[in-house]
Amino acid sequence: MATLSHGSEVPDAGGIVGRIVASHRAAARRRDEMLSDLVERAQRSPSPRPFVAALEAAAGLGVIAEVKRRSPSMGVIDADLDPAAVAASYAEGGATCLSVLTDRQFFGGSSQDLVLARAAVGIPVLRKDFTVCEADVCDARIMGADAVLLIVAALSDAELARLSALADELSLAVLMEVHDLVELERAMATGPALVGINQRDLVTFEVHHQRACELASMLPDQVVKVAESGVHSNDDVARLADAGFDAVLVGEALVRAPDRAVAVRNLRAGGAAGAQGVKTAGSETVGSSCS
Repeated sequence: MATLSHGSEVPDAGGIVGRIVASHRAAARRRDEMLSDLVERAQRSPSPRPFVAALEAAAGLGVIAEVKRRSPSMGVIDADLDPAAVAASYAEGGATCLSVLTDRQFFGGSSQDLVLARAAVGIPVLRKDFTVCEADVCDARIMGADAVLLIVAALSDAELARLSALADELSLAVLMEVHDLVELERAMATGPALVGINQRDLVTFEVHHQRACELASMLPDQVVKVAESGVHSNDDVARLADAGFDAVLVGEALVRAPDRAVAVRNLRAGGAAGAQGVKTAGSETVGSSCS
C-alpha cells in the first residue's frame, strides 16, 4: 500500500448528499499521508468492540441511538449537547449501540464527539460520516470507532469492495447503507454482514416505509437488517420488527426527547412487542404490512 486513492468512477448521489460527498472527496484529495502509515496507526489502536454481535444478541429489536447536533434537512437539533452525557443516557435506557456524527461542516459533529461518547459507555459505536477513501476508514479505527458507514449511493463498486476489505482488515464492522433495489444488489455483491435500509429519499427527504420493508424481505436471514430514518414512535419500531428488521437507527427523535433514557427504553419495548407479533412458519418469517 502506498499513497491514498480517492476514486474517479463514482456515482452522483444527487441533492444535498451529493454536495456533502463532493466536499468530503475534495478534503480526501488534499490529504497526503501514506496509506501504509495510517493502517499501521489504526492497527495499533485499541481493539474495536463487537458491533454486529451486539445487534445479534439484542433481545427484540436493537436500537442504535445517535448522537447528533444538527442536520441539513432538520437544522439545529441540539448544538450544545454533551456527547458523554447523551451517550450515558442512551446506554441507561438500553441502547444496543451508538452512532456518532463526526462530520463538522454539515452536521456539527467531530471526532472528539465520538471519543467522548464512547468513553462514557461500554457499548459499540458507529462512526456516522461520509466515508469516501481508505484514510476515512483508518481514521475511524484511530478515533475509537467500532464500525464505519458506507453509503452505496456515494461509492463505486470498486470503492465499496476496497473500503469493505480494509475495514475487515482493521476489525471494523461495516454498515452498508442502501435506499433502493439497485443499491441493495450492489451492496450484496460485497457479502455484507450488516445492511442499513434508509427509509428517507436522498433527494426529496420523503420517508418510504413500504419500500424499506420490501427491501428487507429480500435480504437473507444471516444479514443483520437495520432500518434508518423516519423512526419516531413505538408503532414505527413494532412495524419494523414485524417486517423482519433486527435494529433501528434513531437520531433526531432521541436527541429531542425530554428524557433520552426513557425514550430509548420505550423504543426497545415497542420493538419487543413487534417481535412478539411476528408469526413463523417453518424457517420463514411472516410479518405484518409495513405500510
